[in-house]
Order: sequence, then C-alpha cells, then structure tokens
Amino acid sequence: MNNILTLTNISKFYGRIRALNNVSFQVPNGSVYGLLGPNGSGKTTLLGIVMDVLRASGGTYSWFGENPSEKHRQQIGTLLETPNFYHYLSGEKNLQIAAAIKNRSAEDIPRVLEIVKLTERKNSKFSTYSLGMKQRLAIASCLLGNPQVLVFDEPTNGLDPAGIAETRTLIRTLAKEGKTIILASHLLDEVEKVCTHVTILQKGELITAGNVNEVLVGEELAEVSASDLLKLQQVIGSLPGVTQLKRIDQHLHVFFDSSPIDLESLNSYCFEKGIVLTHLQLRKKSLESKFIELTNNTSN
Repeated sequence: MNNILTLTNISKFYGRIRALNNVSFQVPNGSVYGLLGPNGSGKTTLLGIVMDVLRASGGTYSWFGENPSEKHRQQIGTLLETPNFYHYLSGEKNLQIAAAIKNRSAEDIPRVLEIVKLTERKNSKFSTYSLGMKQRLAIASCLLGNPQVLVFDEPTNGLDPAGIAETRTLIRTLAKEGKTIILASHLLDEVEKVCTHVTILQKGELITAGNVNEVLVGEELAEVSASDLLKLQQVIGSLPGVTQLKRIDQHLHVFFDSSPIDLESLNSYCFEKGIVLTHLQLRKKSLESKFIELTNNTSN
C-alpha cells in the first residue's frame, strides 16, 4: 500500500464561512505528515473530517485505499484534544479506563507505558506528572491496541521546552518503528524537525504539499557589498538571471532564477563593470522567511 490516507477536493463550509476549499493530498505509508498553517487555517477541521468527527461539505477521502469504516478507525490512534484523565488516579489506572472505553486489552498497558518511558511512574497520580509526562501518557493511550496510524492535533501545544523535546523525541521514535503519523501544527520548527512530508494550509486553501526537503528548502542568495552601494545595485540589477534585489543595511541580497549560484562569475562581472566587492557570501533564505512568503503570497 503506497498511501495511508487520500483526500480529494475536501471542502467544509459553516454557513458562508469557508473552513476548507477543495483540499487534496495523499499521506504516504510510513511517513510523518505535517499539516502546517497558522491558527484558523483549517488544520483541526481537516483532522475532524478524516476522523469522522465532522462531515465534509464536499469531496471524498479514503483510508488504506478503501472507503472509511469502523474497521479502519480501529487501526488509528488519535489525540485531537486535551486528554480527559483523572487527576487523582495513577497513570496505569487511567490507561485501564482508556482501554475499557476503547475496547482495547488491558494487557497492552505495560507495553505502551514502556514505549513512552512512564513505567517507573505508572503508580504515581496523574496530578504529579509534568506537562511532558501528561502528554506522553496521552500518547500511550493512543498506542493501546498497537494502531498502524497515529493522528495528533498540535501535540506540543501548551508544553514547556522540556515537554516539547520529550514529545518530539517520542514521535521520532514511533516513526522509526514504522508508524504513519499525521500531525497538525502551527510551528514551522516542529514540522521541520519531525516531519518527512508537509501540507501547508492558509485560510482553508492548500498552498503547497510534498516532501519537507522540497517544500521548505531554503532558497540560496548572494550577499554582496561595495563602497558605492547604489552603483552596485544598478549593475547587478542588469545581470541576466537576477530575479530580485533586497537592500539589508549595507548589503544587497541577490536572488537568482536558478541554483547553484556561481559567486566567482558574479565577482568577475562586477569587477568588469568597475566595482570591487568588499563583501561576497553565499547565504540561504531562512525557512521562516520561506514559510511566511508562501502563506503571504496567497492570502486573501
């Protein structure tokens, strides 16, 4: 099976409000797939639809290459909202209740506690857990029954730095074990560090989708400077292949229509035009700038 989840022209309207508009993409088997976008972009709505919590206004989706059914949902572990654990019960007792509700075997509890590294604290009350431990227990609940797919909505939201690091490490561990993981996040850093694929949403519109290394690649640019910056700008502006010039303090950022950038040829060109460069360096546009550019260029 190549794709775990396939969405085709999914739309969702709340009256005149458009939450999703013809969103289509595929989640490859074994991937860590990020739904990235600002708050209000439609990520949670999309997860609600594919988990059969919400009904789409239009479009279709399939799980495991088939029409969605209860059988498929049994193969999916979900964390779509803050888990409702009992604070006065231990981690193990809370998982026993979760297993009963989900119709999972309680015999699976030791395994999932070990995966999330809470075995030594299984008898501690939930109220004594750190934020990261509470989230790991929530993920342990998702792992009951050993589902093939995990769906997380903002899994590090509200956590302190230690909790964020713990949760991301756990997600990477689960991915190495062959789980397909779908997670929604508004954090570029999170998607960059844990995801293999990404779909970027903005106001319900799909901006782009694909491999993280292709979608979020940092664009190369040349950073140059000279004593006469105005003349330098005029000379480089006439150079074939230059698509954009930006002045940043005493430097010019030069963007080209292709890569890699040949710094030696750029230096020679300027020298032939009577300009001696005092600074020449190859840089990459930050991923944050790339993300902002993608979303801003298509915002309504």
